[in-house]
Amino acid sequence: MDNYSDHLKQRRADDPTTAAVPTATNKSGYRSKKDMKMDMAKRGLRSLSVAVAIPVSLHLLAIYAGSSDPYRIGSKPFWIPPLWALRLTCIASSFLMGLAAWLVWVEGGFHKNQMALPIYLAQLGLSLIWDPIVFGAGAPWVGLIVCMGMFGAMIGCSRVFKGVNPLAADLIKPSLAWVAFLAVVNLKLVFH
Repeated sequence: MDNYSDHLKQRRADDPTTAAVPTATNKSGYRSKKDMKMDMAKRGLRSLSVAVAIPVSLHLLAIYAGSSDPYRIGSKPFWIPPLWALRLTCIASSFLMGLAAWLVWVEGGFHKNQMALPIYLAQLGLSLIWDPIVFGAGAPWVGLIVCMGMFGAMIGCSRVFKGVNPLAADLIKPSLAWVAFLAVVNLKLVFH
């Protein structure tokens, strides 16, 4: 009877079937700073795309889940945009919030300040449920309460993010203005 260990083959570094994929190295055997920076940039772009794609995708899903029912206002004032423009701007706001959150994450802000992530997630959750509540369920009063909560969460994000990365706090400002406008539109829906 053959012994199983007789058939095992030891892998050696000089064996071409087990050789690792070569990496760019300099004369001393270490990777160059340029290659290391390029790898870091690639990882940064991947993490940025994920940080922005997740809230935008979730918002698109929330819009899809919400009704395409037009406003329930008989005579709509000129300053209220069409439904597609409202939704497009909500997606742009999600993009900006995702970008701001990424800037804070890169700086380690979610670890430095334990409130940063919960406040951001609260803002994200509230922004995701606004459209289905207002246009899907037809509950503008509840939507107005959600708008107020979203505004408060964004102010909290702005304050927390400012301590980590001032640019991230500045990116939240257009979203704050947008949520204030949404609250006014929501108020018009309540009292039509």
